[in-house]
Amino acid sequence: MALSRRSFLVAAAAGAALSACARPTAPPAPRQPAAGLAEAIARTEAARPHTGRTVTAHLRAGSSDLDLGGPVVRSLAYDGRVAGPVVRGNVGDELAVTVTNGLDHPTSVHWHGIALRNDMDGAAPATPEIAPGADFTYRFTSPVPGTYWAHPHAGLDTDYGLYLPVIVDDPAEPGDYDAEWIVVLDDWTAGVGPDPHQILDGLRSRRMSMHGMGGAASPLLGGDGGDVSYPYYLVNGRIPSAATAFTARAGQRMRIRFINAAADTAFRVALAGHPMTVTHTDGYPVEPVDVDAVLLGMGERYDVLVTAADGVFPLVAVAEGKNGAGRALLRTGVGSDPGPDFRPAELAGRVATAAALSAAAPVRLAPAPPDAQLQAVLSGGMMGYDWRINGRPFTDAVPLTVAESQRAVLHFVNRSMMWHPMHLHGHTFEVLRSDGAPGPRKDTVIVAPMKSVAVAFDADNPGVWMLHCHNGYHMDAGMMTTLEYV
Repeated sequence: MALSRRSFLVAAAAGAALSACARPTAPPAPRQPAAGLAEAIARTEAARPHTGRTVTAHLRAGSSDLDLGGPVVRSLAYDGRVAGPVVRGNVGDELAVTVTNGLDHPTSVHWHGIALRNDMDGAAPATPEIAPGADFTYRFTSPVPGTYWAHPHAGLDTDYGLYLPVIVDDPAEPGDYDAEWIVVLDDWTAGVGPDPHQILDGLRSRRMSMHGMGGAASPLLGGDGGDVSYPYYLVNGRIPSAATAFTARAGQRMRIRFINAAADTAFRVALAGHPMTVTHTDGYPVEPVDVDAVLLGMGERYDVLVTAADGVFPLVAVAEGKNGAGRALLRTGVGSDPGPDFRPAELAGRVATAAALSAAAPVRLAPAPPDAQLQAVLSGGMMGYDWRINGRPFTDAVPLTVAESQRAVLHFVNRSMMWHPMHLHGHTFEVLRSDGAPGPRKDTVIVAPMKSVAVAFDADNPGVWMLHCHNGYHMDAGMMTTLEYV
């Protein structure tokens, strides 16, 4: 295995070592919680909408033999499936999801993007981890409909295949589409290349060379595509040569929900022969924008509307700034698959990014002067592979603090040469343009190398919340801190 500054070149001969999965970054020393925090959490939960209906689900996290469409690999999954089963309910429903830990190490389930109660977030210390052989039931409601997903917040387990879609519906939303397609994107190495912990060890041990660069620079990301070049890029758990197919009728209006569950890869996604209308990002509606492709960093979600043409059309998810792609097929009639090497012209057309989007009027933050100014300086590099926020790794983090009901502006300042998809638990924020004008509502935003992004949010969900880079290797190597209510 050889490392380059841009890519860790994975070797297909290397095997997975599942026993190494449980090596999460140690949290900082426990702090005294804010006085009355439990009461504040209960009060906030009581103010959320409640239908009185409970939706139950049961997940088992464990090792499984997974068929990726040819290769059968031994890795981790929920209920033996990649992506795992869909958890779905309406706004205000109580989701009661019992998780059985069939792993040999502690685990958790984080409900990515949902503004839920802090003690059900699935990230320690707010929620205790689930011991091997134990069960835990997460109980919460979501006040906002949208496309979400769930994954562990313990080490690199997500990169082994533990993730699933979570959909929160609004029964009052106009049904202006006829069919729905959930598309989960991933980069994959477990069982066919070095396992994720072997990769992280290689990145940390500086086994690298400055030749044989494994990808191409991405103008959309501001430079390198990522640190790792993967053996496979999957769409809904399948390799490109064995793509899944979604069947619809020509003329139907389709809602496609894109979820990027990858550890180190942004995807540029296009559906051959079809323009797309972006309607939502990270669960929140935007002013509709017609595009040819969308760019998703790790952790981001985009919803688009498409009117299906007649025939067979590849949906291609190119690994941005890398060599490779995932794919699926839309079938509405007679036609042939052009094969795994086909790249639709739409990939070179209009690409949707957060910078081009604006929140729909009903979900914009009410104008208000900020009460708190916060800063997250992002630093680190490939030499030594130590990633930090405000000069500190997570083991030595100094929390960012807010008080309940404050309007906070958080400034992400990237002083590294890599891009970072920054994710805040328990909140959504409004991305601010360079002139201060409001952009989209999101919970994950790409911060390009040597650039800054400011976001505004209301401190309306008391607790202790994680703030981190959603590159799994950067996070595990230290790029994480907490946002705490005081």
